[in-house]
Amino acid sequence: MPSLNTTSTADISFMLLIFFLVTTSMDTDRGLGRTLPKPPEDEEQQNEIDVKERNLLNIRVNKDNYLMIGDDFVSLSDVKPRAKEFIANFENLSNLPERNPKSIEALDNSRLSSSPEAGKYMTASGKLMVTDKHVISVQTDRGTSYWVYFEVQNELVAAYNELRDDLAKAAFGRHYENCTQDEQDAIRHYFPQKISEAEPKKYGKAL
Repeated sequence: MPSLNTTSTADISFMLLIFFLVTTSMDTDRGLGRTLPKPPEDEEQQNEIDVKERNLLNIRVNKDNYLMIGDDFVSLSDVKPRAKEFIANFENLSNLPERNPKSIEALDNSRLSSSPEAGKYMTASGKLMVTDKHVISVQTDRGTSYWVYFEVQNELVAAYNELRDDLAKAAFGRHYENCTQDEQDAIRHYFPQKISEAEPKKYGKAL
């Protein structure tokens, strides 16, 4: 009886499968790149962290995706400039994080003291002033959309990145990404990223 030769059917199917896998574009999920801190020691778990009110910036998002920074309703575009003002406190305002003297070797020995922007980062005597005790607290409602949560976090990270880049240019004459590892470490010591994510709550319609 005459019959159809199907010997190569499996090979053809396998080749078609590889073709579609190679040529098909797949959507990439957006996410946040974060390095989790090391687990605290038993003694550290028992100790509560006391943060002064001036050193804490509260950002809240309700279930309708309305944003509040402190007691003010804001838009998403306000998050980055407000965060930069809070983190740096270049004008040494009493309602923003306290500035404390700190020695960071790579910055102490950089060209920062002769930079036109030196006054923002150090005293007239050349001592670095940092706001390393600041904390940004982000709290969302259980009904907050992930997109808004993601965008708020993205704006906060962008605020740190821009401040670090400005310091890199003032201290080392190049962008942060082009600095050496030691220089980047020094800049991160000056502007440490401190974003605390509180447990989501149910705020309701109005904050």
